[in-house]
Amino acid sequence: MLKEVPYTIRLTLEEWMGFWRMGAGVVGMVLLAGCGPAVPKVHVVYDPGTVEFYRQDVQPIFQANCYRCHGGMNRKGEYSMQTSAALVRGGKHGVAVVAGDPAASLLVRLIRHEPVVTGVAPEPGPMPNKKKKLSDADIAVVERWVKAGAVLPVDGAKP
Repeated sequence: MLKEVPYTIRLTLEEWMGFWRMGAGVVGMVLLAGCGPAVPKVHVVYDPGTVEFYRQDVQPIFQANCYRCHGGMNRKGEYSMQTSAALVRGGKHGVAVVAGDPAASLLVRLIRHEPVVTGVAPEPGPMPNKKKKLSDADIAVVERWVKAGAVLPVDGAKP
């Protein structure tokens, strides 16, 4: 059973349209608030021997090209890039990063597509595996980082 309401609200069509426009305007303002012109990301030039250099320049290269096989739960070749210690330690083929020595770093040699003999079968192939070689610019960034000491964030925070 319906209860009778002691009053009624009667609005004209123009009043209803006014409320609708006001509501649509508010919703539109909220939606458009995040759609302003994109602010270009500022690239700060950090010293290669700093954590900031790793986070800004090196880590994005690893995320785009390496994490699919060596990040998260993936550990191809028993190599994980999930923590700083694991990234340096390497996998079944040995130490991946020798701080200060790109030529001795397995990681650098593999991204350069240099032949590598570790004595552990199967030998690692060029990295990234089954993908196009990294650009010379990206390889140079990783080499500069290793040469400067391969400084990484303290473990506990994702590298």
